[in-house]
Amino acid sequence: MPGVTALEPLADYRRYAPAEMCERARAFYTNIARRRTVRDFDSAQVPREVLEQCLLAAGAAPSGANQQPWFFTVITEPSVKRKIREAAEAEEREFYAERAPQEWLEALAPLGADPNKPFLEDAPALIAIFAQKYGVRADGSRFSHYYVPESVGIATGFLIAALHQAGLARVTHTPSPMGFLNTICGRPKSEKPVVLLVVGYPKADCRAPVYGGVKKPLAEISSWL
Repeated sequence: MPGVTALEPLADYRRYAPAEMCERARAFYTNIARRRTVRDFDSAQVPREVLEQCLLAAGAAPSGANQQPWFFTVITEPSVKRKIREAAEAEEREFYAERAPQEWLEALAPLGADPNKPFLEDAPALIAIFAQKYGVRADGSRFSHYYVPESVGIATGFLIAALHQAGLARVTHTPSPMGFLNTICGRPKSEKPVVLLVVGYPKADCRAPVYGGVKKPLAEISSWL
């Protein structure tokens, strides 16, 4: 059972000279700033080892009391991807027709987004991310998980960064509700699906969204006290 059992000396920490720290930070920013969301995927398969290493990076994320309240299901089987697409599109049709506020529809319009999600089948891999509401001991008894949304959000960020570092593209898909993923992926009701990452290589003629401006500058996303 994950958790914290004791404290030990910090053995692997590396302290860099300020100039090297700045260069490493700048290099990471330069790389991650190249990340783009795509919806047109090549069908070429991604090596399983690549995805496994990215999942290990996600699993290295910090979590409340080290309880690691997450689970990742990787879907590559075409028939299962087809089931997910059918279920997701059913939810999307209802969302677009009945539940989506007009402001949100207007924000999505430049992307050409609609209930049809062919990328759920075209991409070689889907990663369903589940948040575990609580843990279960070997005897079947439950124990609480703490800071679940925060922990799963951090792990998802680690995973997205790792996929980008590996040279893969992705789109974050969040149909609502997503309970169908529990059924299709065989996950228990104690887990809540929160994100479906669509992962693969972009098509040669892939087009990415053009945003109405660059990312917010540092002055608009941070302050110093």
